[in-house]
Amino acid sequence: MDEIEGGILSSIPPSALTLNLTRATIRMEHSQTWRIDKTNSVDDLVIGLAGRGHYLIDGEPRTIEPGEAMLIRRGQRFQGWNEDAATYLGVAQHFTLDIYGRHDLLAQMELRPKVPLSRWNLLEPLVRQYRQTAPPSSITLGQHHLFMYILISFIEDAFVGWRDRAAYQPEGADALDLAVMKAATMIAANPLDPGVADKAVAGSAFNRDYFLREFRRRVGQTPRKYQEVQRMEHAMHFLEAGLPVARAAAEVGYADPYYFSRMFRRITGLSPRDHVRRVRQSRHGGLMRLDEPEQAQALAQVLSNKASDTGPGL
Repeated sequence: MDEIEGGILSSIPPSALTLNLTRATIRMEHSQTWRIDKTNSVDDLVIGLAGRGHYLIDGEPRTIEPGEAMLIRRGQRFQGWNEDAATYLGVAQHFTLDIYGRHDLLAQMELRPKVPLSRWNLLEPLVRQYRQTAPPSSITLGQHHLFMYILISFIEDAFVGWRDRAAYQPEGADALDLAVMKAATMIAANPLDPGVADKAVAGSAFNRDYFLREFRRRVGQTPRKYQEVQRMEHAMHFLEAGLPVARAAAEVGYADPYYFSRMFRRITGLSPRDHVRRVRQSRHGGLMRLDEPEQAQALAQVLSNKASDTGPGL
């Protein structure tokens, strides 16, 4: 089974991020006569849909094919051309992504400059819709939301790590917020690493005890508890994909499925099998016609009936 990874940006509160599309979407459709040589003052995400584009980015050659995405960072000189008979088709979007309203978030990250998008089977129709519906000289709310989804998908595939020396050095509350965000991101991306919580805390420039208190205040959990919650979220995916309890337990690092079940119930409030039953019940629409209190009561009754029919489970 493919590895399930936590989102790189999953620990960042949405209110901390500001995405700005700085010009209308560029609907690329380039023949062999196309040439470009320029430098942008903002970041540029380029995604290939058909044909092939050739680039020099600060002198480094790159080629973009369908399903591949490339980030051209602000200030980089880029030259582009199409040397093939087929039309080079794609989209390009100029943007900035700031954290706390004034600092470039991508400057904090080490990113692979070009990657094949791993979820291309899902993203391709979205990218084509994004290109097709883009107004020629304006930006819509729908575009803004759709591009955020596309950009996050690129970051998930391109992320290498956080830079030790960033383009800016935040101070005060901003510095602490960023340190907590980086620690939580590290844990969410590697929850099956037994030592990841300690590594994340040790990587902070702050006093350990102070950082632990501030992490708990901002995230709502200690780093180790946060790691355990992330492990159980992985386990939920495995269970919902149809894996038996013992196999799901093994996938997230538990040799004893009974101990895993106790931990799962402690964190989620349900046994693994009850969690699967609830998901199935919701998928079939049996609970969707009710308001929250009625739904909770109906769900409890369903789980009680199932338990009495099948006996206790893990």
